[in-house]
Amino acid sequence: MSAVSKKPAPQSVWTWILITLLWGSVFFATSTWMLGQASAWLDPGGFRPDRSVSYTVYLLYVPVLLLIALVAMVVKNRLDPGSLRQVERQKQVREGRRERYFVSFAGSIATSFLFTVLTAAAHLVTAPLTGASVRLDVVTVIAASLMNIAAGLAASLLVGIIFFVSGIARGSKRTLQ
Repeated sequence: MSAVSKKPAPQSVWTWILITLLWGSVFFATSTWMLGQASAWLDPGGFRPDRSVSYTVYLLYVPVLLLIALVAMVVKNRLDPGSLRQVERQKQVREGRRERYFVSFAGSIATSFLFTVLTAAAHLVTAPLTGASVRLDVVTVIAASLMNIAAGLAASLLVGIIFFVSGIARGSKRTLQ
């Protein structure tokens, strides 16, 4: 029980960067694909980047992800100094009063949607540098963002299954028996 009340070590800047790069990369790929699908349905020919263009856009997108990681870290540290809310949440999870495996349903929805908007903006802003012809209207971006929610929920479900199978959340073992 002492692990529950113990104050967690603050997450390092590298943790924030690596997690943001991981999820930002996943969502860049799914968002680019969803933008292509939505464009094919709503505005044929409006958005069809080839892989080399998408790769170039991604390389220009990475600094944005790094900035997002640093800003998120600062905001989290300002909103939860000393990680008191994090400690309370971990305690609630161990006591069975909060989710154990599928951590943030609402967060997955919001992240999926917002990263699609960010990916669309990245493709539009970098078009003059890549030479790509990019035409994305608001309806196409919103449709792709809504479609990308499925990818975010699937990723959240996959991570939850990995946690469950690997036993990362072993503290809840007694409720599973």
